[in-house]
Amino acid sequence: MLTGVDHVQLAAPPGSEDRLRAYYAGVLGMAEIPKPPVLAARGGCWFRAGTVQLHLGIEDDFRPAEKAHPGLRVTDIETYAARLRARGGEVTWDADLPGHRRFYSHDPVGNRLEFLEPVV
Repeated sequence: MLTGVDHVQLAAPPGSEDRLRAYYAGVLGMAEIPKPPVLAARGGCWFRAGTVQLHLGIEDDFRPAEKAHPGLRVTDIETYAARLRARGGEVTWDADLPGHRRFYSHDPVGNRLEFLEPVV
């Protein structure tokens, strides 16, 4: 029986860890979490915000996820979008999901991310 999602992994190109840290920690406000030593040797980095974990794994033949994406719930979506813009992130609003406000952005290696907040 499934009980939840433990994490979502996205791919990244070799040598992109500093850019990923700047974006996921500096722009999105996530905390980097240590990888187990055997996995750390492969490169990449892991991040957490509350119960949400995103793992960025290094892929030699990297291609960004342009359609597939994690959907990340946020509170006060307007303020969060302004935070992203103020730190150089792109924000593309989309009104096609009933009952939600949402926008898309891309990480520094081109992976698509969705940010959404239910409308109450």
